[in-house]
Amino acid sequence: MSLVLDLDRIAHGYGRGPARVDVLQGVSLRLGAGEIAALIGQSGAGKSTLLHVAGLLERPETGRVVIAGDDAGALSERRRADLRGRAIGFVYQFHHLLPEFSALENVVLPQRIAGTPRHQAEARARHLLGQLGLDHRLDHRPGKLSGGEQQRVAIARALANRPALLLADEPTGNLDEDTAAVVMDELLSLVRTEGLAALIATHNRGLAERMDRTVTLKRGRLA
Repeated sequence: MSLVLDLDRIAHGYGRGPARVDVLQGVSLRLGAGEIAALIGQSGAGKSTLLHVAGLLERPETGRVVIAGDDAGALSERRRADLRGRAIGFVYQFHHLLPEFSALENVVLPQRIAGTPRHQAEARARHLLGQLGLDHRLDHRPGKLSGGEQQRVAIARALANRPALLLADEPTGNLDEDTAAVVMDELLSLVRTEGLAALIATHNRGLAERMDRTVTLKRGRLA
């Protein structure tokens, strides 16, 4: 199993002096290809900060972040952005779809930005959306889709460029319990089919139990 994510003794916080808040304190985590880990912890425990560091959206104050063999700390901001776009897919609690584009176009667009020819981008988008049960909704704009369907499109968009790592922050947090369970099942199935590593933050321990392992963030450290 090849190593995809390697976080080594990550420390990160905000503010100075009495206002200083240490959010992450010596966090180390490794994820290999095909491995899905649930990240749990109370609100304010730092789950989103950890995902931002792992996703190269923030530089940690200390520690090492390696994505698919690339040491992100040694890269310029431009090369970090290139690595993020090439190797990492993101799914958030809210779908953030472009409302003026159809479901198909929302999944095609990031591929076109990455330089994928249109016919290949459309074929990939149709495949992913079909895997998520949306082959009959390709031409619908987000406003015509249900919440669960919108989040499925967001998942397909995150996987469109074949990332090595998927980071998801409460991806079913805005869905009702039944829809959340179905969407999570489809997400996990697709992640395993694609063979990437995934770190998924959730408050739902029932959903977390469906993943390969669970890591708990408490007082800035992983247990």
